[in-house]
Amino acid sequence: MQGGPDGAPNADSLPPAAVRARRRVQQVVTIPSLGGNLREGLLATAEDGLRGRERENKVKTYLSKQIRNVALAGSSGSGKTMLAEAMLFRAGVTTRLGRIEAGSTVCDFEPEEKESGSSQSTALASFEWGGHKINLLDAPGSFDFAGEQWAALAVADLVVLVVDAVGGVDYGLVSSWRKAAELGVPRLFFVNKLDREHISFEKVLGELRETFGGGVAPVELPVDEGPGFRGVVDLLGEEAWLYEDGVSTSAEIPDELVDGAASVGEALVEGIVESDDELLERYLEGDVPAKGELEAAFSAGVAEAAVFPVVCGSAVTPIGVDRLCEYICTLGPSPLARPGMRTTNGGIAPAVADAPASLLVFKTTVDPYLGAISLFRLACGALRADDTLTNMRSGSAERMRTLLRMMGNETEPAGELCAGDMGAAAKLSDTGTGDTLNAGGDLRLAPPDVPKPMFSFAVTPRTKLDEEKLSTSLRRICGEDPSLSVTRNTETQQTLISGLGERHLRSALRRIERKFNVGVDVEELLIPFRETITVAASAEGKHKKQTGGHGQFGVAHVRLEPLPRGTGFEFVDEITGGVIPRQFIPAVEAGIKEAMESGGSHGHRVVDLRATVFDGKHHSVDSSEMSFKLAGRLAFRNAMASARPVVLEPVSQVEVTAPGECLGDVMGDLSARRGIVQGTDPGQYGQQHVRALVPESELVRYAIDLRSITGGRGSFTASHDHYAALPGGC
Repeated sequence: MQGGPDGAPNADSLPPAAVRARRRVQQVVTIPSLGGNLREGLLATAEDGLRGRERENKVKTYLSKQIRNVALAGSSGSGKTMLAEAMLFRAGVTTRLGRIEAGSTVCDFEPEEKESGSSQSTALASFEWGGHKINLLDAPGSFDFAGEQWAALAVADLVVLVVDAVGGVDYGLVSSWRKAAELGVPRLFFVNKLDREHISFEKVLGELRETFGGGVAPVELPVDEGPGFRGVVDLLGEEAWLYEDGVSTSAEIPDELVDGAASVGEALVEGIVESDDELLERYLEGDVPAKGELEAAFSAGVAEAAVFPVVCGSAVTPIGVDRLCEYICTLGPSPLARPGMRTTNGGIAPAVADAPASLLVFKTTVDPYLGAISLFRLACGALRADDTLTNMRSGSAERMRTLLRMMGNETEPAGELCAGDMGAAAKLSDTGTGDTLNAGGDLRLAPPDVPKPMFSFAVTPRTKLDEEKLSTSLRRICGEDPSLSVTRNTETQQTLISGLGERHLRSALRRIERKFNVGVDVEELLIPFRETITVAASAEGKHKKQTGGHGQFGVAHVRLEPLPRGTGFEFVDEITGGVIPRQFIPAVEAGIKEAMESGGSHGHRVVDLRATVFDGKHHSVDSSEMSFKLAGRLAFRNAMASARPVVLEPVSQVEVTAPGECLGDVMGDLSARRGIVQGTDPGQYGQQHVRALVPESELVRYAIDLRSITGGRGSFTASHDHYAALPGGC
């Protein structure tokens, strides 16, 4: 590599990633609430790191034991994206802290995210810390994008639950905890925003213990919480870390915190040694284990999801973020310390190196230049560029032309990936989210759980040109986000896109327009009402037409009788004496079926009746199948008018989960929607489950209304149960 006059490499001799890094180094460092002395040190550090990468001139490979797969989860607005930004900054990956309001963060890169100021999709950013590779997944906190969070939790080995110190424990945090617990993923709490006014770490800690149990264990205490927040106390190391101008230094624990730190620290040590007989025996004899021994025992408890550390800091300043990275590496489990990834047959695929490579694609995104990018976790084996794997769904061969390392929406080449690592591949020909790719064998990894869509839009193409591309673009957007689904309602003749809420769907439609240049409009959602009859009735249908030559003649007498709900349609032939020739009977049935599909007296599809043809007339020359088909249709319509038709509406079985204090409001609202409450059951974390039968027409906007009633803490599922007569008849 050629050097410049000062011995530094020439910019034109560097790889593109290094050129971008050098330009970032030359930018002015600005961090809210920090002094200006930070700039020179950061520039020097970044330059040193850049030169180190230039000298290495190759991509590093990390062993499984060096890898940490971490998902950031919690409520929307708790500061997850800013925490990810602060971690990347502390690791030297970026030279300045991005800001949400400026749309300059690494992980919120989609235009929709910048516009709304909140995450809408999971972003992967990988960086090195202390010889470890941390694959950081920044997941959305809004329930509208819960599918993204669920996918991140499914491939993580540790979940960092970000707690807003101002708001404390809320439903979003509980929801994230509940899903992580369901998956058996270890958890760690990061109490954020300790630089804000009117906050209390002790109060938040009490809420965490009350909500999540005795396994919640603080390993840090804040120093001067509030606007003067300036550091943290490490309870295991019995030292303080104080921050000035963004630089942390080890110091003695402040006098006012000595007693409190000693008390909490002693309880922490006792809790750790109780899990290890040897350590407990030594401790009872007065031999306090060293910090390294305590961390090893604590780490084992974390990996088993039996103990949940609590650390603290502020992502904005950023204070305590470097300590969080340390804890992730020392206390957080590697893929080797975890059982492995789930398989479709209920088994486990451990992260072993001496097995054929097997990976799970947990997210697909579209890059304007690279095309489709598949983000994956390697469950076992090793993976190199140009390896060919088999898609276990389609059976097609996929060549991994280039392995990529993700940094938000930027990519860099990745070296060999070991078991448990994460990466990405571009332009796989026939691979979607949830697919398993194998180098050999028949291992099938379980795809992430997907929330059931509960909110729908009826969509139409904006122009004739859009009509030709709409179905393809809808299919591609669902490939990116499995929590979206597209169906065609044959009764209402509408194309429906369904998701988790209005915000979810509007974001999807904006992405369709932006990425695929397809205009989509939303129209009123139609409910598939039906009709049936309540009494028996008979009528004649006569079709007679003479236009010269052969005419058309057919007469059919039809009797209609009601059937129980859900029975469908029955046709009975009672013709005797050949008044209607046998070959024309099916035509009468076909005419009745067509009339039922086209709609009864109110224009809705007719169901649940028996039609009996019992008499008729024919002409030896002029009768035909078409004549009796039309005669059957006329007989049906005439009989319907006398059979007292009623309109049927679809009724759904609804299960609502809401906080106990909202139970009365939820049940009152269901009753106002003509719902029939069937019962309630208590759930975890103060939740209540309500079961009810509710007309589908009353559920069109229920996802939005329920969140309003419960302050965003309620959720529901609905599935079709039966059809019932509409009050009033139509």
